Amino acid sequence: MPLITDELELLHSLVDLNQHPRIIELGCGAAQLSRNLLTRFPACEVSALEVDERQHAKNLLAPQARLHFLQASAQAIPFAADQFDLALMFKSLHHIPLDLLDQALAEVHRVLRPGGLLYVAEPVFAGAQNEIMRLFHDEERVRAAALLAVQKAVASGAWEQVSEVFFDMPVRYRDFAEFEQRLIAITYLDHQLDATTLAAVRERFAPHMTPTGAYFERPMRVNLLRRMPGD
Repeated sequence: MPLITDELELLHSLVDLNQHPRIIELGCGAAQLSRNLLTRFPACEVSALEVDERQHAKNLLAPQARLHFLQASAQAIPFAADQFDLALMFKSLHHIPLDLLDQALAEVHRVLRPGGLLYVAEPVFAGAQNEIMRLFHDEERVRAAALLAVQKAVASGAWEQVSEVFFDMPVRYRDFAEFEQRLIAITYLDHQLDATTLAAVRERFAPHMTPTGAYFERPMRVNLLRRMPGD
């Protein structure tokens, strides 16, 4: 699979961002990609939704022009219908409760204009980093459910799949402490690892360390969907 180091370039290769300026990001986290997008595409404006209260508070402390933060979920989007040209979900769909996946995609469909696009980037359940993570956070079931929800949405006729792209994304950590801070001590999940589990995670991480840190290639999948015109 191709190695992609800048997902914004991949996004723009699939979607002409100059022609899709009204954007909503769902499950934005720190909204780093949207921040970069607004710097490179000054015609765009982003409404960034984050359900986690602590991350939302951090976002509000770092305002940026044309970036509007809201504490809200994908399954209850606080906007009227037909408001946006493009919806972005970067590694966020599988975090939605499984019984609300269909509702979330229906909400995205509602707030997109007819012909609007949904860009869904999800990690594939594979790779060396995944084998470490599954020791304390096994996402096989939720990632499979997220993909199934996308496939169901397309099969319903409400969406057209424009493209499906697979790629690898490089991920680097200075040391295990950074891995622990970025993937274990995250605010939207409450990982409480006992000493035995933490030791097992550290042991599986150790062979990947080099003098310049640990390097992984995370397999990713992008599904680009279009809201069917007239739907």
